[in-house]
Amino acid sequence: MANRLSDLGRREEALAAAEKAVSLYRTLATQRPDAFRPDLAMSLNNLANRLSDLGRREEALAAADEAVSLYGTLAAQRPDAFRPDLAGSLNNVAIMLRTLGRREDALAAAEEAVSLYHTLAAQRPDAFRPDLSMSLTNVAIMLGDLGRREDALAAAAEAVALYRTLAAQRPDAFRPDLAASLNALARMLSELGRREDALAAAEEAVALYRTLAAQRPDAFRSDLAKSLMVLAQCLEAMDRRGEGLQANVEAIETLSDPFIRLPSAHTRLMRAIALDYLERCKKLGRVPDMVLLGPIVAVFSQRQTEQENPP
Repeated sequence: MANRLSDLGRREEALAAAEKAVSLYRTLATQRPDAFRPDLAMSLNNLANRLSDLGRREEALAAADEAVSLYGTLAAQRPDAFRPDLAGSLNNVAIMLRTLGRREDALAAAEEAVSLYHTLAAQRPDAFRPDLSMSLTNVAIMLGDLGRREDALAAAAEAVALYRTLAAQRPDAFRPDLAASLNALARMLSELGRREDALAAAEEAVALYRTLAAQRPDAFRSDLAKSLMVLAQCLEAMDRRGEGLQANVEAIETLSDPFIRLPSAHTRLMRAIALDYLERCKKLGRVPDMVLLGPIVAVFSQRQTEQENPP
């Protein structure tokens, strides 16, 4: 229920369901640990994701860490049954650590997950190639964070190649993952000065997310906005600043409604997009469009007031 609500963008209801599930499984695992610890660990991972969706990052990391600890114990006892769950949980922790700026710890967790998934995918490719692809994308991003650009590009290219195959076989299931991996690849290529290749990857990602956001706006508008920001940066790198500015504008328009409805979940992304837009306006000597920015500024001002004068 929590995951389905999250897929529909109903994030607060999703969190409430995830919290209730964890509470129930804690009680059950206390009474019968061998039977219910796996379910508690799974439920904690879901809770971590739902907390992260709402910007509650420290709490998300705590839940994800607890899940890793449980799965580590379970995988030591029954590796064939629980190594896949441990790998998935390590990916979760890596993402939470990255959002908190703990980059080296994030990379270590993500690399451990990739190592596990390489082994699993070699044994059962149909079952574990999707997980390996996702894990490689995470590693690529985290290597990029630490300035290891060539390594990051290699991981990102491997992930894209795997997702292309998967999306060709099952487009509804894997187009979102292909789009995310293309965004990561675009960033790696741009940082290495391969600007035309970077732009091509970013344009392909935006095209995929446009289709997905048209079909399921609550689920994919924030992803489209992120992808448009990557596209704007790739265009900027090629001195196509006017087109980059238009991509910025579209990103703000795309994210405005979700941000206004649920600012806690989108504050970081909206701030990055808005600052990118203002910087690009400055470089082009253009006056920022306050009709576009006005509602965004109002939400930021209200949040600042609430923080200064908490209820």
